[in-house]
Amino acid sequence: MRKTSLAAAGVKLSALTLCSRVLGLIREMTKAAFLGTSALADAFGVAFMLPNLFRRLFAENSVSVAFIPTFRGYLEKNSKEETQEFINATFTLVSFLTAVVVVLGIIAAPFIVPLFADENSGGVLDEMTLLTRIMFPYLFVISIAALLQGILNSLKIFSPSGLTPVFFNLIVILSTYLLSPFFANPARAMSVGVILGGTVQALFQLPFVIKNGWLLSFTSLKKAFTNPGTKKVIALVLPTVIGMAAYQLNDVVSTSLAGKAGTGVVSSLQYSLRLQELILGIFAVSIGTVILPDLSGLAQSEKWEEFNRMLGQAVKIIALITIPVTFFALVYGENIIKLVYQSKRFTDESVLLTKQAFEWHIAGLYFIALNRIMAPAFYAQGNTKLPTLAGILGFVVNMILASILVNFFAGSGIAFALSAASFANTVLLFAFLKKCPNVSALKIAKSTLAYTLKLVLLSVIAAVPVWYLRPVLLAPFAHCNRFIAQGVPLAIAVCIFAVIGVALLLLTKDPVIAVIKNAVLRKLGRGKNTANSTSTTEEN
Repeated sequence: MRKTSLAAAGVKLSALTLCSRVLGLIREMTKAAFLGTSALADAFGVAFMLPNLFRRLFAENSVSVAFIPTFRGYLEKNSKEETQEFINATFTLVSFLTAVVVVLGIIAAPFIVPLFADENSGGVLDEMTLLTRIMFPYLFVISIAALLQGILNSLKIFSPSGLTPVFFNLIVILSTYLLSPFFANPARAMSVGVILGGTVQALFQLPFVIKNGWLLSFTSLKKAFTNPGTKKVIALVLPTVIGMAAYQLNDVVSTSLAGKAGTGVVSSLQYSLRLQELILGIFAVSIGTVILPDLSGLAQSEKWEEFNRMLGQAVKIIALITIPVTFFALVYGENIIKLVYQSKRFTDESVLLTKQAFEWHIAGLYFIALNRIMAPAFYAQGNTKLPTLAGILGFVVNMILASILVNFFAGSGIAFALSAASFANTVLLFAFLKKCPNVSALKIAKSTLAYTLKLVLLSVIAAVPVWYLRPVLLAPFAHCNRFIAQGVPLAIAVCIFAVIGVALLLLTKDPVIAVIKNAVLRKLGRGKNTANSTSTTEEN
């Protein structure tokens, strides 16, 4: 099989993820336009959070993480018949478990939703319950989609899975606009869009799996639970679920605290997180998705030198992207929020609530991104216990801080707690990496720290000019519509910041920039040689 380069696969997947995240942002803009930071917006946020919690447990961070290394092992060591039996058993297991959770979630919704609302939310509790019941089946279809993604990613096929979130966001956006007139409120139309979008995510990937010679068929529950492959998956999943449950409980408890902190706090935190996830999803998730199969293969082949080099490269790429973005966003956060969200229903008060959360969410961007890269290094070696422990300890930090700070700072206190917990998680992952004998933990940690400090210094230098230029850039467009008033100054500021940043990186002979520069020059050189060859052929 042709080895796909990390950079090439990452760029391709990042392009698809960029499209998805932009549409995800437009989805949030649609929500802001229809719901603002109202009680109904909070109700939708809580209702979507509940099945989303289980999606992350069963789909993204458990099934895929446990399934990919096991499936790769089957591809290399087992017959096609045995591998197909393993796929069927896993499909049956995932379908059964998620169906049970969906049914229980629908039944228990009236008892769960009051935990996420304050005493003044009685008027929307019934609506919150209805929205929760509409969206809970999303867990079932998206878990099947995650299994299909695991199969394709194991085969180093990334594009179909990268396209599915694009379809999801488009369907939710269109459903909101087209179906709202037929429902009592826009939140119900968005909820129907969530179910439709999740179903399309699963159905779209299925033909690609079949095309590559694999099928999805049900088997008996006895065979599903006793299959050697699924037993291994369960052994990997259980500690991962515990760790991810601790991590995802951050969202649950934070949402509960936010729901009791006042109207608009839940939705403002979600609007803020969407902006953060736009950046996080483009790069951290893409790189993490691409390196997990490769790291798994390198670990099984015991090519530890390449394993360490790939991990170190991924960490530096994440730092190069997220640290400068963090500093720029801290300077222009309010303008970004106004550009993206502000409308009649998204008022100045909504802007202020979202800004207070965003300043602390974005401060944790680098650490959250690092965690998305570091965890696969453990999973690739079949080690789920150490990242699980890091997740649990991070959860404890978050809950303690959030419970205290929400009383004084409301949404911004919850956002700060999440970033602090992400920092603690990063420190723990690096500390635990020393327990992996084949990984150069100390070397990677020292290199990461040195590179981080360098980028912090360069980012501060680049941010100072755009900070002082901010009022100058905003003044000429103050009386224009929001897209011009905020968008044009932001675009100019981004260009200035980027030029200064790239110049500083070149002056300091940054190794990552040098690699990118050489790759571009080689590509241009190949393109030129190809053009010359074509020209010569035509002349002949």
